[in-house]
Amino acid sequence: MKIIDLTTWNRKEHFELFTQYEEPFFGIVTEVDCTEAFHEAKEQKRSFFASYLHKSLMALNEIENFHYRIIDGQVVFFDEIHATQTIAREDGTFAFSFVQYTKELSRFKSLLKEEINQVHSSTGLRINKDTARQDVIHYSSIPWINFTGLTHARNLKKEDSIPKITFGKAVEKEGRYKMAVSLNAHHALMDGLQAAQFFELFQDRLTKL
Repeated sequence: MKIIDLTTWNRKEHFELFTQYEEPFFGIVTEVDCTEAFHEAKEQKRSFFASYLHKSLMALNEIENFHYRIIDGQVVFFDEIHATQTIAREDGTFAFSFVQYTKELSRFKSLLKEEINQVHSSTGLRINKDTARQDVIHYSSIPWINFTGLTHARNLKKEDSIPKITFGKAVEKEGRYKMAVSLNAHHALMDGLQAAQFFELFQDRLTKL
């Protein structure tokens, strides 16, 4: 982790402007084509969820702005970004999980499976030092519906600059599988350009296996 020198940072004025907003987050919902990744997961009997979660992490770790966070009024840069993902239980509740980013899918799947098992054998939200980390993306999935818009519950009294990504249901359309993806991010740290770069890289990883 390193602290960014705001006096020389090219986003200094952006930071000063948007940190004054009561709601500095902007949101984008778009659709990605996940056909190749969906079929690969099914053919190899892999978890499609683990596959697209991993591909999204690989994509955003390539983009500098996704590594920035605001902590105690300062902008910091984290070397790697990990996943805090909501996991559903059979009783209708959910809990938070933490999965460390690793380029190896097999290792990532193993860590994710372990967290899922921990959630299923526990109660409550599982808020702990790992799920409360700053060097993460707040992930959630709504695999039951194909949404076209999404908002998040947020405590505006609490300093928060962690991007939030939500995945929808993979829906078949004319022989292709499409999935809605929502991104909410702090405008002091990134703009629509970086959001577009993420979606482009994510799409590329979903297609070029």
